[in-house]
Amino acid sequence: MQIVPVTYDHPDAVKLQEQVQLEYVQRYGEGDLTPMDPVQFAPPRGLYLIAYDAVGDPVATGAWRSMEQHSENGAGYADGDAELKRMYVLPQARGLGLARRILAALEDSARAAGRLRMVLETGDKQPEAIALYLSSGYAPAAAKFGLYRTYDSSRCFTKPLAAD
Repeated sequence: MQIVPVTYDHPDAVKLQEQVQLEYVQRYGEGDLTPMDPVQFAPPRGLYLIAYDAVGDPVATGAWRSMEQHSENGAGYADGDAELKRMYVLPQARGLGLARRILAALEDSARAAGRLRMVLETGDKQPEAIALYLSSGYAPAAAKFGLYRTYDSSRCFTKPLAAD
């Protein structure tokens, strides 16, 4: 497996984003409507990663974007936040540790960019994601953030990105 940075609107990224949206529809009845602009994921203010399998097919993705206290979609963000977005692994590539590898690479990148905290919002119908985040040192957030912060199904998590 190879993990490489790409643009948010790279054709392989778009393909994986379409797949994750289908999974959201299956789990929640609709796709994620969070507004996102490709420029938000361009270094040094963000990063978009894709994992490719041995034959060069895209099989997993993850990204972060800079957020500040007064960022879009409401309260809960703090200055210096890096918001985790679009973590997804194709069903046939699950169980290989790709999500954990992508998550670690995203945390390292955000830390190197001077971000202070990684934040994320997921839903209660994604227990695999919640288990990954909890086992990776994330804690439930004191304040919810993001487009879905008022939904009962919304689960928000944070992790400090202090330098090692």
